[in-house]
Amino acid sequence: MSIRPFAVNVTDADLADLHDRLDRFRPLPDSPRRPSAGMTAEYLAELVADWRAWDWRSRERWLNKHPQFLADIGDSTVHFAHLRSDDIDAPALLVMHGWPHTFALQLDFADLLPDFHVVVPSFPGFAFSSPYADGPVSEVRLAVTMHTLMTQVLGYDRYLTYGEDVSANVNDLIAGTYGDAVAGIIATHSHFPSMAERAELTAPDEVAFFTRLEQWGGANGAYGHVQATRPDTLAAALNDSPAGLLAWLTEKLVEWSDTPEGDPREVERRISRDRILTEAMVYWTTQSIGTSFRPYYEGADQPDEMPPVEVPASVHIQRHEGDYPESLARRFYRDLRTFERLDEGGHFAVAEVPAAMADRVRGFARDIGVL
Repeated sequence: MSIRPFAVNVTDADLADLHDRLDRFRPLPDSPRRPSAGMTAEYLAELVADWRAWDWRSRERWLNKHPQFLADIGDSTVHFAHLRSDDIDAPALLVMHGWPHTFALQLDFADLLPDFHVVVPSFPGFAFSSPYADGPVSEVRLAVTMHTLMTQVLGYDRYLTYGEDVSANVNDLIAGTYGDAVAGIIATHSHFPSMAERAELTAPDEVAFFTRLEQWGGANGAYGHVQATRPDTLAAALNDSPAGLLAWLTEKLVEWSDTPEGDPREVERRISRDRILTEAMVYWTTQSIGTSFRPYYEGADQPDEMPPVEVPASVHIQRHEGDYPESLARRFYRDLRTFERLDEGGHFAVAEVPAAMADRVRGFARDIGVL
């Protein structure tokens, strides 16, 4: 499997087209609304104006300071950043993104781990990775692709793995399926039982946790329902309107990060405006918002059977799941070295509190003897 270098290079014509569209942005009239109704017109207008004035070329140079590559794996061309340590014997770490973020949001975390060989891929259909050419996206298939990248493409005999959101189950599958190659797993989105398994739960705290999640999803899960049922209609709008795309992505960064409710600008305490605009720019220039919906539409749900994880595990519960029962983690991760509830850091934990999470990864690696 050949590896070839890659660099981000947005054409001048694409930039001019983006600027023209942003210049013609038609603001949505604001109106009184409850906080969960979505993006405020005022904050979106600020972000659109900043995107239009933003020095993308500077940000592009920053991205390209991170060595990036392409590799053909099955029927997808997979893009990844590969930050090699100066120490040839350093442990390897796979860092996977979810939705709506991309590899770019994980790079600040990767930069803090020079004592690891850090691999930050783009999932097929996200950013600069092509979608699978045939057949549906599933978490099992993603796990195979990521393991192939780490072992057959990059040649690592053993590695650590981390995932969140869409990649949380992929993370568990990799560790549970390829235990001979996985030295340990780090999780901020700890394992969820399948729907059938949840129906059998009787412990009060376990039942209460999933009841709360179900209630939350009923009020806040419209995005997932649309992406799972009418993804192409939504994608047509977002692929044509950079302002619409920016609103769709930023709403989730605001809602899911560990920031106070109220002023959406509070998200920038955790995820800077530069980083928000970078996410929008990656989706816009690659036209990948539609293919990023494929895991929702094509069945990348909880697998019917998830093997338990026997390798060492370090679990750090992000704050939006702060009531996650420890008993669930202990049943699934059979060699659980750490279980804690984070004081800071939400859905995008390694992006929101990169230094704290880098310290935790380093401590775990030392504990299991790979660092």
